[in-house]
Amino acid sequence: MPPRSAAPPRPADDAPTRGFRSDIQGLRAVAVLLVVAAHAGLPGLAGGYVGVDVFFVISGFLITGLLLGESSATRKISISRFFARRAIRLLPLSTLVAALTLAAAWRWLPPARTADLGADALAAASYSINIRLAQVATDYFATTDPSPFQHYWSLAVEEQFYLIWPLLLLGALRIGGRRAFTVAVSVLCCASFVYSIVSTTQSAPWAYFGSPSRAWELCIGALIAIGSSRWRFGTSGSMLVSWIGLAAVLAAAVLYDDRTPFPGFAALVPALGAAAVIAGGRTRYLRPFPLIGELSYGWYLWHWPLLVLIPALIGHQLEIALRVALCAAALAIAFVTYRLVENPIRHRRALIRRPARGLLLGLSLSALTAALAVAAVHHPRSLTVGAAAVDTSDAVQAAPAALARLIAAGESTELIPANLRPALNDAAGDQSRPQRDGCHLTLVSGVRPGECVYGPPRAARTVVLLGDSHALQWFPALDVIASDAGWRLVSFTRSSCSPAPVAVRNSKLKRRYTECDAWQQWVARRVDQLRPDLVVVTSSTNYLGMLADHPADPLAEWSAAWDGLFGRLRADARHVVVLTDTPTLTGDPVDCIARHSTAIRDCAEPAATVLRDQDARQAIRNAANRAGVRVIDPTPWLCSRRCPLVVGDLLVYRDTNHLTAAYAESLAPLLSSALPRLP
Repeated sequence: MPPRSAAPPRPADDAPTRGFRSDIQGLRAVAVLLVVAAHAGLPGLAGGYVGVDVFFVISGFLITGLLLGESSATRKISISRFFARRAIRLLPLSTLVAALTLAAAWRWLPPARTADLGADALAAASYSINIRLAQVATDYFATTDPSPFQHYWSLAVEEQFYLIWPLLLLGALRIGGRRAFTVAVSVLCCASFVYSIVSTTQSAPWAYFGSPSRAWELCIGALIAIGSSRWRFGTSGSMLVSWIGLAAVLAAAVLYDDRTPFPGFAALVPALGAAAVIAGGRTRYLRPFPLIGELSYGWYLWHWPLLVLIPALIGHQLEIALRVALCAAALAIAFVTYRLVENPIRHRRALIRRPARGLLLGLSLSALTAALAVAAVHHPRSLTVGAAAVDTSDAVQAAPAALARLIAAGESTELIPANLRPALNDAAGDQSRPQRDGCHLTLVSGVRPGECVYGPPRAARTVVLLGDSHALQWFPALDVIASDAGWRLVSFTRSSCSPAPVAVRNSKLKRRYTECDAWQQWVARRVDQLRPDLVVVTSSTNYLGMLADHPADPLAEWSAAWDGLFGRLRADARHVVVLTDTPTLTGDPVDCIARHSTAIRDCAEPAATVLRDQDARQAIRNAANRAGVRVIDPTPWLCSRRCPLVVGDLLVYRDTNHLTAAYAESLAPLLSSALPRLP
């Protein structure tokens, strides 16, 4: 899952219930300070993302109070005025930030990321970026770099929520008045909270970014607004309730971190804490922060792009002191845009008096962001390229020994070849057939995709490819070999799931990877039924830190799992081969090539650096030797002293740890000669 970011603080575009509440502005200030501090990396505040819950509760309280007040005063609710008011207050600044962020990202970030950034900006403009982020967070092959538009997700959540909120209020009031509305909100709150608990245990990204799992927090604020006239705590009681609420929010910020299952039950603490502060009334201890509360919306919108884009510009991560300085600069920018953009537009009478104009302004601003996103995607920044390079596939096919010479030459290559395959901008979308046809299982796929058979279904020989995504990367080579030999190729691969029967906890799902457990068991039965002539198995070696239940000796558990796997495969198949793991680069190869486009040799890392997890690698070798399984080490096909990112006309890696399909396919002659012969 991408790094957690909190919701943009709600600007005070709506009249609070019972007049202006300086304490709510103060609560906004506390929440945004927590969020910014967490993003700056201040120690002890890793849970500052709970500010999202505070802002959702505040928003639910204020918006519901506004609508109820309008209903009481006029006996009706103007839907057009409601959305016009939100458009006038929210969109001018968010559009300005989005446009400048897109321009800076286009200029400073690698061109290969332009398509993703454009899609993010387009999703932000259409209030669907929360859905996109949830999809990306569960995509094993998606980039892990945070998007400079990530913080727009909560705007999407709220606008999706508020598409139905005025209609729900109108319908409930017409059917049974406030009592019916209270019942409807209570039911929705309970249903959303239950869904939040369930989805947090099943798919943390969808729980975190999804509207259904967040609606209950806005509903809590709405319930406070509905019952605001009934809260009677007295002066001392109000202070006590508010202090308890603030303590709950601060405790969550200090005690939570990225490992906390969230939202679910954990979100109750900051959400109820915020509700307690609001219900407590006009407490004085939050009144010193009204200015920060006023600037909180702009501060949030500005600080995140600065924290993402400045490190990209200078090429390395920032120290905490510099991150704090950037956040301070964002606050200063927020003050300027508050005076020059936010206030002048939201107080413009022509927009306030005529909702149609406000709606038109909002649509125009959203369309502007969308147009800029489309333009950026279709016109990515170009890089300097050199002459066309030798065709690696043809060279290796003609003489396999030629690959070593091409790898050695790749260590000193200066310019990107004009005929590079795949192109840098296409690397992120590079896929092999099992990915395109659904045979490769993702993190949230079911247990099995059905029979994934390639080649003649009645072939005399059956070959099985078994493993995780590091096995999948060898499919293009095996597919060529099987096609030439007339074999039937059966592919069993699943992302982040080792073929050795170890239980793991997946960091993106933030839970035990139960889908992997079920897949391992199913594959064991299927291989036993197939009785293949050859099994080619391989796996990433980074699982020792992912093992579930924190075993006392992870390496021993890993070794035992491979002993068991090789024992079963030897009983089921005529031949078993294990491919050792490929390099894991220290940085994204496409980004590095883009930054060093006139000296791409600088991106070639020493082999000793990228051949990681030596203990885990050796454990697999030892288990293979004990079982009499052939070991094939592909390192000479990828590295000499160093491991170049471009060999001939081919881009070697699509990301830090997966080969491109084109490069893997070019290795078919070498892999074929290393495999046992199947008469």
